[in-house]
Amino acid sequence: MTGRLEHLRGHRRFAVLATALAATVAALLPVVPATAETTQQGWTGTWATAQHAAYDPGTSEVTVRIPVRVSAGGSSVRIRLTNDFTTEPVTIGHATVGLREGGSAVTKPQKLRFGGKSEVTIAAGEQVASDQVRLTVPARSDLVVSLYFPGRLTHISQHWMGLQTVYWTPDGGGDHASDAGGEAFTKTDSTFPFLTGVDVQGGNAAGAVVALGDSITDGAASTSDANRRWPDYLAGRLSACSTTAGVLNEGISGNRITAGVDGNPSALDRLERDVLSQPGARTVVLFEGVNDLSWGGATGDQVIDGMKEIVRRAHERGLRVIGATVVPYRGWGDWWTEAKEADRQKVNTFVRDGGVFDGYADFDKAVRDPDDPTRYGAAFDSGDHLHPNDTGMKAFADAVDLTTLGAGRDCPSARVRITPYRPTLQADGDGTEITSTVTNTGTKAVTDVSTRLDLPDGWSAEPVGSTRVRSLAPGDSAKVTWTVTPTADAVWGTHEIGVRTSFVQGGRTRRDSDSVDATVTPAPSEVRAPYLTTSTTTEQAQYAQNGDQFAIWAGGQDLSGWKDEKAAVYLADTAPASGTVTARVVGQTGSGPSAKAGIAVANDLTKPEAGGYAVLTMSAQFGLEFLTDSDGDGKLDTWAGGGSSYHPAWLKLVRDGTAYTAYASSDGTAWQQVATTTVPSASGTGDAGLVASAVNLNYPGQITTALFDSFSTHE
Repeated sequence: MTGRLEHLRGHRRFAVLATALAATVAALLPVVPATAETTQQGWTGTWATAQHAAYDPGTSEVTVRIPVRVSAGGSSVRIRLTNDFTTEPVTIGHATVGLREGGSAVTKPQKLRFGGKSEVTIAAGEQVASDQVRLTVPARSDLVVSLYFPGRLTHISQHWMGLQTVYWTPDGGGDHASDAGGEAFTKTDSTFPFLTGVDVQGGNAAGAVVALGDSITDGAASTSDANRRWPDYLAGRLSACSTTAGVLNEGISGNRITAGVDGNPSALDRLERDVLSQPGARTVVLFEGVNDLSWGGATGDQVIDGMKEIVRRAHERGLRVIGATVVPYRGWGDWWTEAKEADRQKVNTFVRDGGVFDGYADFDKAVRDPDDPTRYGAAFDSGDHLHPNDTGMKAFADAVDLTTLGAGRDCPSARVRITPYRPTLQADGDGTEITSTVTNTGTKAVTDVSTRLDLPDGWSAEPVGSTRVRSLAPGDSAKVTWTVTPTADAVWGTHEIGVRTSFVQGGRTRRDSDSVDATVTPAPSEVRAPYLTTSTTTEQAQYAQNGDQFAIWAGGQDLSGWKDEKAAVYLADTAPASGTVTARVVGQTGSGPSAKAGIAVANDLTKPEAGGYAVLTMSAQFGLEFLTDSDGDGKLDTWAGGGSSYHPAWLKLVRDGTAYTAYASSDGTAWQQVATTTVPSASGTGDAGLVASAVNLNYPGQITTALFDSFSTHE
């Protein structure tokens, strides 16, 4: 064969054919394990996810657009696709990759080929890798992969907990993989279909770190569409190193070391696929065991034996293994017992002192309550007592000693963090204290430490004491407490507050940063004309207006047939005889689960018995509730709706004479019809407004707070 190729070397046509054939074969082979061969290829994994289930989407001729946040950067990119957990082949007719412009828009999508061809068919249970594409990919940037499926799409191999909005064309939408704009992608979900990896070449990454874990690593309870899983935060830390590393998230919700089920193989069973075969993999952080010990029925010894097996197999392939201690979980359902706690402590002692791992990250210590180590600390708990909030995710990443990874080099040794988690500030109120803490985690002192806050325009921050420190010894911290005051007209809702620190380490100026989501809340104020207010509650209602935003503090036993107790901000005589009333409910807090907030129309909202009365609200317990007055006596005696509750919620009432149709939407674009009802007493133009009721029959005296940021009426 070699002689034959030498003989043909001078003939261009045969050389091209040989190259194309080799590329085709390479694309259809399984992805090469992370060994010397992978290193020679120069590919490093920069993003990954573990496919673990499949379903029939019941659709045809569709394109999907998948945004992903890469970790390491490079000058070339390829993608890896899998058709695992299926029994039929799948065909991708057209694929592209490009930098994200925003939402579902892409900057100059680049065509992907597989063995030189635009179309590729992946057999059941197999993987393919695309050809190389020249594309400058900055570290910690967003890429978008688009896949077009010709004909009937019989199944989707997926990773279901994406925590990322993924965009689809509607059924029959056709090929839009090369579209720069995102207008064709009108459907969304949050699972990763078929895409299992993104690799780069030509960057400064020294290999990849693989996070092998369960739902915590998968990101459960972290903020969606924000890349706040602990591997994301770890990637952020590594990106500041002179030589960085890719970080690959191989978490699957419910995963265990000691056992698996269909669609969720054990860590041992998926080790080859999800860790050892990752391009450029150098280190694995093993963070599993809580599912085994809590509900999985495993003993501490069984978990330890599984950990030993993972370490042995990884070491055989030349990978380092960092063990992570098992986090506390008391209060998570009824899984915790003293015997299981003893097993958890046994496993954690092994991780810390067993001499098997190449290092350990003490995730347990990072988030446990010092007064009760069997539980999460309140600052880190998402509320279910097992999964951390964003601050807990950040604490996990901070607990990883970068020097043990064998990947990143020359990393900053000082870190800055903001507390509290999710601070609350009141518009036009007194300032709120926010603290920044710089900690030197290195082995040598850092000097010339300087800290500053990054605030929204017009906000002010007054520090208590100096924002500069001459020197910070290893292990020491320096705190600055700031009094932060938003502007009087600050938009109610979430605003990012950031902190940046600079310091000198080894003669070089280095930097670190952090941010938190601060919530600006309203204070009662006047509602300005032409808006009016009305209330039928025994508790005194209060209101506020900030431009197009409105707040209602309302009591009320109920808003239904037997009671009409509510507070409203409304516009008189603006609801047309044929037209639409629309509003967005941003959120609702306080009172019980049946508290309602939404929109209302009536011939006269101050006198519901005047007729034409209809209400559309959202409640935590009952979801959407569409109520109307069928006989004009002022009592809401018909009901339709249900489903899950969500916020923000777009609500819309469309009136055509005496017929009212209710709609709801989570994004203001794709509308769900709730129901259509006839209201015989509706006549002429009427009042339209925003309403809230505490539904506090079982919570006497309690008040609900409802926030709205959009309200309109039009014919």
